[in-house]
Amino acid sequence: MPNTDEYIGVVISDVARLLRTEFDRRVRRLGITRAQWLVLTRLHRRPGASHSELAEMMEVEKATAGRMIDRLVANGWVERRTQADDRRVKRVYLTKEAERVHKRIWRIAEDTVDAGLADLAGPERKQLMALLQRIKKTLVSADGGEAARGELATAPRKRVPLATVRLNGRAAP
Repeated sequence: MPNTDEYIGVVISDVARLLRTEFDRRVRRLGITRAQWLVLTRLHRRPGASHSELAEMMEVEKATAGRMIDRLVANGWVERRTQADDRRVKRVYLTKEAERVHKRIWRIAEDTVDAGLADLAGPERKQLMALLQRIKKTLVSADGGEAARGELATAPRKRVPLATVRLNGRAAP
């Protein structure tokens, strides 16, 4: 059995989880939950998303997304607007207050990543980013772009061989 601590997928997952956990700790001071900052971030990147689109991006059920939006509306952070050509569709937008909160969240996110990458020199950071972007591009092209849109795959996927990645001086599977 392979040592999972040296498996690239486990390491990437662990790093992502640790960054999220540290970020959650830092934003808690703002009185915001992970679910809330995820909604704010998605809406900042895609203003005017519908409830269904937001649920898809968040990988949650429509009812769950609706409850999240309800809480954010109550907090004054998002507003629903009826789509002009189809009054059944509600589009969700950040308020000015939420945009200010998002800016603060973004600074905290940058600080969190900087802390995580503190032991890497500038060129190492650039190399890491370039390698991760190549991996992402490979995976996005392999699944027809569904991962980039945040869609959940329902059909089984064919494994895509990734280029050998060096981890702690050793080739990782």
